[in-house]
Amino acid sequence: MTRILITHGMVLTLDDEGTYLEDGTVVIDGDRIVWIGPAAEAPSAAEGDDVIDATDKIVMPGLIDLHFHTALGKGYNDHLPLWEYLDECWYPLIRALDFDSAYWAAMASYTESIKAGVTTVNDMYRKLDALAVAAEQIGIRVVLSNDIALDEYRLDTLQDNVEAFHRSHGSANGLIEVRFGIEWLPLASPELLRETRGLADELGIGIHIHLNESMSEVENSLERFGKRPTELAYEVGLLGPDVVAAHCVHLNDDEIRMMAETGTHISHNPSSNAKLGNGIARVPEMLAAGINVGLGHDAVECNNSADMFEVMKYSSLMHRAQRQDSSLMPAADVLRMATRNGAKALGHETGQLAVGAKADVILVETNSVEFTPMLRDTPVHMTSHLVFAANGGMVDTTIVNGRVLMRGRELTTVDESEVVRKTNEAFRRTVERMEVVHRPA
Repeated sequence: MTRILITHGMVLTLDDEGTYLEDGTVVIDGDRIVWIGPAAEAPSAAEGDDVIDATDKIVMPGLIDLHFHTALGKGYNDHLPLWEYLDECWYPLIRALDFDSAYWAAMASYTESIKAGVTTVNDMYRKLDALAVAAEQIGIRVVLSNDIALDEYRLDTLQDNVEAFHRSHGSANGLIEVRFGIEWLPLASPELLRETRGLADELGIGIHIHLNESMSEVENSLERFGKRPTELAYEVGLLGPDVVAAHCVHLNDDEIRMMAETGTHISHNPSSNAKLGNGIARVPEMLAAGINVGLGHDAVECNNSADMFEVMKYSSLMHRAQRQDSSLMPAADVLRMATRNGAKALGHETGQLAVGAKADVILVETNSVEFTPMLRDTPVHMTSHLVFAANGGMVDTTIVNGRVLMRGRELTTVDESEVVRKTNEAFRRTVERMEVVHRPA
């Protein structure tokens, strides 16, 4: 693999020391970062090296979308509250998927993420073989999980997920991982959760689950099991440091304690929670309890955008507005949630620029009015711009595992026009196969 020298950039490492270089160079060899330092002291380029001029660009870790659904129906029936939306749109769509439609849905979803500077997605969906093919073709880092539910809901089974693990886990030189994915408690049972935990321990893989997303979910769990969703997950032993729990909007104090005690990671998805009218998660309390909280966009059906810069902005603004406290969720903390915290949740050597770390790097263009004015001699000003002013369209270059997937806003591994055309065709075919089957009473 060609060595890459990213030169003369504003290098925002997000490492433990908060290292920032106003005029820095990052050297990538293979899939790892091998040198970071002032541009004046950088190694000389050798014949065959790929030299990327990062003048006027922020060089930073790629963003990590900790709760992600490959999605085919962006904007389709998006006026409905969560449960009605699932019954009327989401479940009928994903039941109607075939390999081809899942493949093109993933191609579109992953392409959108790469263009917005996302280098890793934690993706719960169906037809994982198709998703793995798309991820390998595009070159994005993915953690895939099935949509496991009880048999009567006609989604995925534990056996589906086990088979996907044996077929795809570790493929694409390790870029593709497989975990278990539990849809949510209304479509599950205590026995299903226990069996999932047992198999996850046996195979040595993690779990991705929706928990306490809506009050209707909490009420359903209380009615069926006499316990709130997170209480039940705790009681059966599902929670732990290998678990990413998505949403967690309606956690009470005891459930926050359970999350902290077990080392469970939480994906905060503020824009999705807002669009679906589910509320605002108690993130300040989660952070105060020592819980590792990352960020996710959820699905484009629930958000209309996979732009994690937008998610970062929501993550700060919503809490400040709700509590009338402008000190909450400062930009530097939110940026780490979208990078370092997501990497920690997935056990990845990414989320920061450091020698020895995996080479997942993005370049953000600052030669624009959105980043003007900006003091370049301190990262505080640019960090504020990244969270409150930037958007995914300002990402110039995306590098995953030492491979350039986008440069100068041009994708290098896929034909975007073909992806758009084929995905639209796949969506129409899938809608024609849809059959609305309501959940059992």
